[in-house]
Amino acid sequence: MANAIRALAMDAVQAAKSGHPGMPMGMAEIAVALWARHLKHNPQNPLWADRDRFVLSNGHGSMLLYALLHLTGYDLTIEESKNFRQLHSKTPGHPEVDITPGIETTTGPLGQGIANAVGFALAEKLLAAEFNEAGFPVVDHNTYVFLGDGCLMEGISHEACSLAGTLGLSKLIVMYDDNGISIDGEVEHWFADNTPKRFEAYGWNVIPNVNGHNVDAVDAAIAQAKQNASLDKGPTLICCKTNIGEGSPNLAGTDKVHGAPLGDAEIAATRAAIGWEHAPFDIPAEVYNAWDAQVEGAARQSAWDKLFEAYRAKFPAKAAEFKRRM
Repeated sequence: MANAIRALAMDAVQAAKSGHPGMPMGMAEIAVALWARHLKHNPQNPLWADRDRFVLSNGHGSMLLYALLHLTGYDLTIEESKNFRQLHSKTPGHPEVDITPGIETTTGPLGQGIANAVGFALAEKLLAAEFNEAGFPVVDHNTYVFLGDGCLMEGISHEACSLAGTLGLSKLIVMYDDNGISIDGEVEHWFADNTPKRFEAYGWNVIPNVNGHNVDAVDAAIAQAKQNASLDKGPTLICCKTNIGEGSPNLAGTDKVHGAPLGDAEIAATRAAIGWEHAPFDIPAEVYNAWDAQVEGAARQSAWDKLFEAYRAKFPAKAAEFKRRM
């Protein structure tokens, strides 16, 4: 499943002759753990009120998100991946809300996405306090964030994450792509923060040293973060150790894979290294089947719809106000 993300990222950036393949390749297993095992969403209705929110704060890695939306069944065809970064496509270089179904907020300027996500998590907490009644948790969703070193260097991330800890936004779960590489090289020369200690000082739960290329390890960390949320213990940061451009035999772990196409020869070498024998933009049916979230997503929304109808019958004024706002 992860290699489908790697392949689409490589192929789309190569076709566009520009883009950022390294992050999607490095965070592929993290994406599998979250999107295939935890994320509550409905590809057939991206605006379902009680869906989990997903924010790609490191928005330059947009092909990760476009690959996920395509593979899980959103209205985003493979042709849109072929048109990555082209004028009027649904796959611009950075995710844009209202352009692509499933995009929660526009990201790109580093730090912006995590700040937006703090707002989403605060909105969930306020709505839950106002509208939920005993036996009727009509507002009950998590906000998940992917971010990297660049986001954490930005001042806005300090302000927003401090606020999240102060307000106890327990349903905010952040996955940190700790690969030590930026477009300029190894970040240790200009970013030497002790990130876990920083977030502990904000009042966050921190899960350190998670192998970001082990789906089960990331899965367990997310489950622990959700347990923290259920006990209202505050937001959680999951520190995932990753290798940027994972799978590329000659460029992984370097800044060369951060913001440029791999090139035909390296893509061929990567395909061989990861055992991906399919042509560019060719995804086998069994991979689509493994990723497809449409049936499960529709069932989850159907269960919520029934809950909301019972809520409406008992609390009609509240239900009407909730619908008006949402």
